[in-house]
Amino acid sequence: MTKPAHRILVADDHPDVIAALQLLFKTENYEVSASNSPKEALELAGSTEFSAALIDLNYSEDTTSGREGLRLLQQLHEINPDLPVIVMTAWSSVSVAVEAMHEGAGDFVEKPWDNQRLLSIVRNQLALGEARRREKRLAAENAILRGDDPDFIALSPAMQPVIKLIQRVAPSDVSVLITGEHGTGKSLIARHLHRLSHRAEQPLVTVNVGGLADTVFESEMFGHIKGAFTDARDDRVGRFEMADGGTLFLDEIANIPLAQQAKLLRVLEDGELERVGSSRTQSVDVRVISATNAMLVEAANAGAFRQDLLFRLNTVEINLPPLRRRSEDIEPLSAMFLAQSKKRYGNGPSVFSDDALAALKRHRWPGNVRELRHVVERAFLLATGDSIHSEDLQLGAAASEADDLESLPLEAAEKRLIEAALKRNDNNVLDAARELGLSRSAMYRRLEKHGLSPTD
Repeated sequence: MTKPAHRILVADDHPDVIAALQLLFKTENYEVSASNSPKEALELAGSTEFSAALIDLNYSEDTTSGREGLRLLQQLHEINPDLPVIVMTAWSSVSVAVEAMHEGAGDFVEKPWDNQRLLSIVRNQLALGEARRREKRLAAENAILRGDDPDFIALSPAMQPVIKLIQRVAPSDVSVLITGEHGTGKSLIARHLHRLSHRAEQPLVTVNVGGLADTVFESEMFGHIKGAFTDARDDRVGRFEMADGGTLFLDEIANIPLAQQAKLLRVLEDGELERVGSSRTQSVDVRVISATNAMLVEAANAGAFRQDLLFRLNTVEINLPPLRRRSEDIEPLSAMFLAQSKKRYGNGPSVFSDDALAALKRHRWPGNVRELRHVVERAFLLATGDSIHSEDLQLGAAASEADDLESLPLEAAEKRLIEAALKRNDNNVLDAARELGLSRSAMYRRLEKHGLSPTD
């Protein structure tokens, strides 16, 4: 089956209009998602990526003024400011269509329309939309290279090879494996790879595969049909289908049980899957990015991870350096997290004192960027003046703990880290797991291994 060239959102409350547009756009290999009300159109726009929208200006509430359509135009652009929107109107309401153009519509067409003129308008708007997306991707790429992207701070020499590799591989469809210690920002890199790719306007679907139990893995990843098992009351779309045309980010990939690895491999090899309970094979076009803080090569050599799956996942590997090797990034990262805390909580300190900055740079950051964010947020809440001081950071005990950890065997060090994370998070397992970069199931396996039994 040929993949649609574009997805078009059509909003009109007349079934015959929708049917006519579906037939017309089928000749151009455009996929139409139809809605008969502004509410339904907004629901579709919020859940699906569209190349353009074609909307009527009048609906059931008010059939003449065009106010509903103008409001829908505004709301569509709130969801996606770059979405090309074409408005449809009766010949007697051309003045409202002109108003819609002032409000951001790309063009308008009168009813009844001329098919060739309508197709020409749609083609032009699709081309303009693609040009805007290319411009945004280029701007995003340049921002990363210049180091002035507010969400991506990478001034240190250790991060320059990472930036160059992102620039090189992002535009392609190769599978990327992001490795690094927990808390180094692997999900941020995945978002940037998607943002700089030709799939940027399509979905980025993230799934923590390490947190999926064996019993739900296939349903979550591939979907199921109604009646496939006891609780399957309706058809369900899986993560691969959700990401069709876009990117699927598989976090904590090392934690997938062997029994599920073969099922994942098959989709990666041929792009085909069946929903649980269905015999119908579906094709998906998905770029896969995965991440792990484990040593997958060693796991594969030990038989805990399939070699053939590893080959599929790490066409290119991006290894993120730990924060202790990125000293030049600590101060700007801290400033960013401080600004975020101020925006979230309101009044509070705006700067770090010299002694606080020195303490931040001395700390070894075993939890990397995630730990830094946690420390800055906590200090923001604890500080009583206009500045954050070293005592507000509470890093003294952490530094001593880090030194002690270096002298411990691996198993004992892991147990100590888990105990410390639980203490910092008031014995909340899920919060401690997030801080350590672990899934719920991975955290519970470690709790059981070390004989720890806190409660959520």
